[in-house]
Amino acid sequence: MISLSDEKLKNWFRISCIWETISCTLLFLIAMPIKYQFGYILPMPFAGCFHGFWFTAYLILLFRVRKIYKWDDEDFIFYIMYAFIPFATLAVHKAIKEK
Repeated sequence: MISLSDEKLKNWFRISCIWETISCTLLFLIAMPIKYQFGYILPMPFAGCFHGFWFTAYLILLFRVRKIYKWDDEDFIFYIMYAFIPFATLAVHKAIKEK
């Protein structure tokens, strides 16, 4: 298995927070309105896969960085829940940036 240093993991986690928010924006504010307003479905699979990739990356990296940031169970559960709230991963990025 590939072993990443703590700093690289933290960096990838910050990147995943940002890209998950961007992909959510593309999906909800661009691809879905195009699909439902104009009936043009081509952007949906691309935006959906892009968002799915970053959503999954965020969740996987969340479990990996838990020990690095020394989150207690309550914080960890909230950060998991933030994955399911649109645009909330940006708040996670801001929280870890302040620490």
